[in-house]
Amino acid sequence: MFGRAKEKTRPQQPGGTAGAPTPGPVPAKPGGKGRPTPSRSEAQARNRRPLVPADRKAARTAARQALREERARMQQALLTGDERHLPARDRGPRKRLARDVVDARHNLGEWFLVVALISLVLSSVTQAFGSLVLVWATTGLIYLMLAAVVVDSVLLSRRIKRAEVERFGDAERGVASYGVMRALQVRRLRRPVPQVKRGEQPR
Repeated sequence: MFGRAKEKTRPQQPGGTAGAPTPGPVPAKPGGKGRPTPSRSEAQARNRRPLVPADRKAARTAARQALREERARMQQALLTGDERHLPARDRGPRKRLARDVVDARHNLGEWFLVVALISLVLSSVTQAFGSLVLVWATTGLIYLMLAAVVVDSVLLSRRIKRAEVERFGDAERGVASYGVMRALQVRRLRRPVPQVKRGEQPR
């Protein structure tokens, strides 16, 4: 007891056992991203955006500018037939087929408004002269033209549906009525503008 030297105690490392080696940095896993995976709360905080922009006036100005540009592209598409910027009601291969079927034929519907306007003018003139025969004649002309337009519209609707079935295998609801409404417009005023001439086959 008296001749044995006291053993020197090694200093204890903070947070560990005496004499234990200090752990070094953990090596990066091969193929890893080299950084710790963020927690769910951190990811949500990073993806969170303010609902109201800081500069509301600048945001409104930018929104109006974007809307004007979109309308300009849409107007240009109505004149060129560019499918990318057409309105939703005119977009799609089925609507394009219906437009081509309508534009490739002569439609009585586009002449209905012209005939109706002429008949009204003649009716007014004949009433001024007191001729009831001409009044009834002009009125009958309007109804006769209307009946012819209805028959022509039914034939056009069947033709559009038949073209749909031949190309796509079925007829989608609303496409035929879309074509009939287009046929009631004067060819020069139709939008999108016609892409085929009369008598040509649909694209």
